[in-house]
Amino acid sequence: MSTVATFEQSIQRELARVVVGAEDVIRALCIALVARGHVLVQGPPGLGKTLLAKTLARVLGGEFQRVQGTADLMPSDIVGTHVFDAAKNSFVFRRGPLFADVLLVDEINRTGPKTQSALLEAMEERHVSSERDTFALPEDFLVLATQNPREFEGTYPLPESQLDRFMLRIDMNYPERAAEAEILKRYGTELEARDAIPADLGTIDRGLLHEARAFASRLHVSEALSDYVLDLARATREHPRVSLGLSSRGALALLRAARVHAGLRGADYVSPDDVQAVARWVLAHRLVLKPEAALDGDTDLGIVGAILDATAVPR
Repeated sequence: MSTVATFEQSIQRELARVVVGAEDVIRALCIALVARGHVLVQGPPGLGKTLLAKTLARVLGGEFQRVQGTADLMPSDIVGTHVFDAAKNSFVFRRGPLFADVLLVDEINRTGPKTQSALLEAMEERHVSSERDTFALPEDFLVLATQNPREFEGTYPLPESQLDRFMLRIDMNYPERAAEAEILKRYGTELEARDAIPADLGTIDRGLLHEARAFASRLHVSEALSDYVLDLARATREHPRVSLGLSSRGALALLRAARVHAGLRGADYVSPDDVQAVARWVLAHRLVLKPEAALDGDTDLGIVGAILDATAVPR
C-alpha cells in the first residue's frame, strides 16, 4: 500500500468517527492536502461542513479557525493588524484567524470583493503582507470555503481569479437515508450541548503527509497523458457553450490531483482514469458558461461530463 493510500485511510478512519456519509468529500480533501490545494465546498447549509473542517484540523494536529462571511467583514479582520504595545513602545502585529492550519471561510460569497481578494495572496503565496512586513503561513495551510449556490441576495459572486485559486470544488448534497439515520442516532439522543469531536480522536503524523507528497511527485506521467490533459483544457476553451475555459493553472491542478489519485490506487504511473476521476472536482467551477447555456438549463458539471465523453482517451 502506498503512503498516499495510508494517509487517506488514516484520515477516513478518524473522520468517520465524527462525520457520517462523507467518504467522497473526505477523499477530495485528502487529495487537496497532498497536492497543496484549497477546496471550495458548495451546498445547502446544515450538512456538517463546519464540523468536517474542525475535525480535519484536529486530526492533522493543527489549529482550526472559522470566519463567518458577512458584508462588513474587512481584510484586517482575517489577516490581522498592527497595534501599539505600550510595554514595548512600538507597534506589534496581532495575527488574525488566517494564521491557522485549517481555515474555514463560511459563506465566502457574502464577503465583499476587498476581503475576497485578501485571500488571494494567502492562498497562492502562502504568506500575507501587512504594513510592509511579510508573515509566513503554516506549512500545510488549507483554506476550506463554503457557499450556498441557492441564495443570491446579498452575495458577491466569486470572481474567476478567486475561483481559479481553489484546486477543487466539492458539491455536498443531502446524505443518503441510511447515513442520515445514523446521524440522528448518534447525535439526536442527548439534549445537552456537547462537543461532537471525541477527546480520544487520533492525530495523524505530519511526516506521513510529507511522505505522501513525495510519493505522488515520483509517479510517472507519460507524454500521452500530458497531451490528454491539454486536450481537455483546449476542449473547455473551444466549447460552444463556454465563454471562459480552463486556465494553465487549472490544467496544472488537474494533473496534480490526478497524480494524487494515482497514488491512492498504489500505482506507479498516472492513467487517464485518474484524470477522469478528479476532473469534475477540478474543472467545473473554472468554467464560465455563456448566458444562453444557463438559460437552456446547462450546468458546469454537465458540460464537464460531455467534454470527458467527447475527448479521445489515450491508450
